Amino acid sequence: MSLATQIQNLKGPLIAALAFEKREAELAEEMGPEALQFGRLFVAPSASIKQNLVWCQNLWPETLLLPCPSITQGASSLKSLSPRWALYSYENHRRAQLIQEKLKTWALGEIKFLQDFDKKTFGAWTLLEKDWILACTKPLGVAPLGEFQFMENRQFPPTRAYLKLWETFTFHLHPPEKLAQVMDLGSCPGGWTWVLQTLGCQISSVDKAPLDKKIASLPRIQFLKKDAFALKPDEVPPLDWLFSDIICTPERLFELVQSWRASGRVKNFVCTIKFKGKTDFSMIEKFQKIPGSRVIHLLHNKHEATWLCVEKPYWR
Repeated sequence: MSLATQIQNLKGPLIAALAFEKREAELAEEMGPEALQFGRLFVAPSASIKQNLVWCQNLWPETLLLPCPSITQGASSLKSLSPRWALYSYENHRRAQLIQEKLKTWALGEIKFLQDFDKKTFGAWTLLEKDWILACTKPLGVAPLGEFQFMENRQFPPTRAYLKLWETFTFHLHPPEKLAQVMDLGSCPGGWTWVLQTLGCQISSVDKAPLDKKIASLPRIQFLKKDAFALKPDEVPPLDWLFSDIICTPERLFELVQSWRASGRVKNFVCTIKFKGKTDFSMIEKFQKIPGSRVIHLLHNKHEATWLCVEKPYWR
């Protein structure tokens, strides 16, 4: 059976989701047994998706199946639907590239932290077979195929972990306000503390190991040499934000944030859920059920997800 016929046999409106690299198994689990896989791209009936897709890099709602009897006609069909297109190349790579060369594209290029984006209209497409195109005129997100690259700071941050916060605040959350009271648990060597300091926050940076000396010397940082799990909420002033990139099991992180939530002394949370071995979907679901929560996988996450729990005005 041809790939196009398999898709035509799916019932109702279709949705496609592009998995993050090396996270295809996780997205397949989320998409369910009806989903068809084409490399990193999964296609399923929209009605079968009942949850937020954590492991989806780029979501294509309302996908269309278009005949492509020739390169020229394929390009013409796409042009009639949208002015710009991004290609996910799955098979028939040369033919797909020849079609793409006839289309306008949009290269985002390197972006700055907290950059504002022009709201440009672009579609996403793939060539399933020699004569069939799968396309979406309005994929979600501002970056074509969800791919982007920051203009990195290669001098100051001690590791590249800071990029997780850069991505969070550039694409998902408005950053803390200037002079916000924040805490960075398990902060060593200090990449997240550095990002928060550049935003003008007042930071309590907590770890048993010391901060990088360059970061420790910056203003508005109070370093607490303490086990993050031993620190009690009533030992510190109320917080606008609590951050954690601690290496620990999802179960232990869940217990930690629940204790802080129960205290009523924290308004907003950004925490990394780290997995060792198989991804624990049951723990992801527990975090998702916390009121005001979203769980996402960032382009700069490894085998981990990011839990966001914030007051409504902070969502981008």
